[in-house]
Amino acid sequence: MRAVREGKSFFSPAVSRMLLEDYVHQLQQRGEEDSYELLTTRERELLQLLAEGKSNKDVANLLNVSVYTVETHRAHILQKLGLHTVPDLILYAVRKGIIG
Repeated sequence: MRAVREGKSFFSPAVSRMLLEDYVHQLQQRGEEDSYELLTTRERELLQLLAEGKSNKDVANLLNVSVYTVETHRAHILQKLGLHTVPDLILYAVRKGIIG
């Protein structure tokens, strides 16, 4: 209620997930090949840190956010990129030239 009253949008985690899944699905239907462009600046930052092997706790400390926030961003990154595991994410980052 507070978020809406302040003019901000609010969606439950379940609704947010459904909206994101629908958006990604629409992009895939249009033939988008690489969804890296879908990532926010923060998600790209997390992608690099996670791909470098940093733990969720390390990333949270580096970025001054909670571990839960890192886990949420990680889930969004995996979903947007169509990946399933952190090793998939690392392989993606290597192929994309994000890490060496």
